Amino acid sequence: MEGWCPDLSGFAGPKYRAVADALADAVDRGELRPGERLPPQRTLASRLGFDLTTITKAYDRARRNGLIDTRGRAGSFVVEPARASAPAAHLVDTGMNCPPLAPQGLLQRALAEAFQEAIAGGDTASLQYQRLGGAPEVRAAGAALLGRIGLASAVDQVVVAAGGQNALHAALRAGLRSGDRVACGRFVYPGFIALAQRLSLELVPLPQMTAEALEGACREGPIQALYVVPTNNNPTTETVPAAERAAIAEAARRQDIQIIEDDAYGLLPADRLPPIASFAPERSWYILSTSKIVSPALRVAFTRAPGVSQALRIAADVHETAVMAPPINAAIVAKWLRDGTFDRLVAATRDEAAARQKLARPLLGSSHYASHAQGYHLWLTLPEQVSAAELSRELNAAGIGSVPSDRFAAGKSSLQALRISLGGPIDRAGLCTSLRVLEGHVNGSVQRWDALV
Repeated sequence: MEGWCPDLSGFAGPKYRAVADALADAVDRGELRPGERLPPQRTLASRLGFDLTTITKAYDRARRNGLIDTRGRAGSFVVEPARASAPAAHLVDTGMNCPPLAPQGLLQRALAEAFQEAIAGGDTASLQYQRLGGAPEVRAAGAALLGRIGLASAVDQVVVAAGGQNALHAALRAGLRSGDRVACGRFVYPGFIALAQRLSLELVPLPQMTAEALEGACREGPIQALYVVPTNNNPTTETVPAAERAAIAEAARRQDIQIIEDDAYGLLPADRLPPIASFAPERSWYILSTSKIVSPALRVAFTRAPGVSQALRIAADVHETAVMAPPINAAIVAKWLRDGTFDRLVAATRDEAAARQKLARPLLGSSHYASHAQGYHLWLTLPEQVSAAELSRELNAAGIGSVPSDRFAAGKSSLQALRISLGGPIDRAGLCTSLRVLEGHVNGSVQRWDALV
């Protein structure tokens, strides 16, 4: 509406950004409706007491986010929702962080064969409710896997959960209480942040994932637990070196801190590092899920508790929240672990991720990003004057999925970055197309803001 004049008291940041954010909020609330004409830039500048350049930058920001359309002398108008959000049909999502599908349908064939074998073999046990904690043979297969990677585990310490998020919820519920303080990285998995908020845990972001930083945080107040993704952290792609893992475990022991190790990507590197839990097993809750290394469709994760009594608490929470992991999927994962199929599937994910990293490098040559050579997401950092949240919305409107840094922030941070996934149901040709478009939008955004500020 031409009489629109926003109240900016609830919007922080530079004036132009506050105006653009207020405009977006007005559209979301229906105060500004599709097709309505906005006040001329000079008029709005006069109403707010701002200079014309500020309003020009605000309108340009809203236009790039797909909220308004400028029609020359006719003025600026709120766009129709379909125009604001319709993605380009030829592009593919790079936002969800899923493992890439192996070539030649390797996973699909393995699943088809396993299901057929289970049915033909008369396996009716996996079609029923399971024991608390999971079927004994599945727990045994999980314990053997953990032993292979250096974390000795009794079968009774291992619980089968319905995916990593279910396992993480169970571990947090079993090991912590409302009000406990949990140290973590500056940028962490959003699912953990959501659980911490739900369980009323206080997050204490560490400047680096080091023993020194952990001890420093303890000097400022008691810490009950440490949450860590030690390999290819989501989103930063950082990996804790082997020596630092041992040092962190020793610091946790000195300070009587529990370790919650979410090793979602730990099996991807060919030269994998020992879990932090292997250096302090008596205080570690270790989670290894199939979601990020084979497929999220399986919904199977192995959780190792510090002891049997803690494992029973985890099992009770899994039953309360999900009843059980999908029994037939769990049985198939156990079979794959016994016959070597699991290792072949993980190797295929590793190889495809590495190939995609090589494809991305020349396509994103001018962008600054961090990556893991055998991982499948990127952490793309932006100049401070570029809003990651707004660039993400611009990319989403163009059909490119991305997740801005504020979704991962465990505390306050001014860093502007995007997580980009190279995995999921994306073939290499589609990935290349999307990365070219991504690079164009990133460079265009940087150049626009360099010219405006």
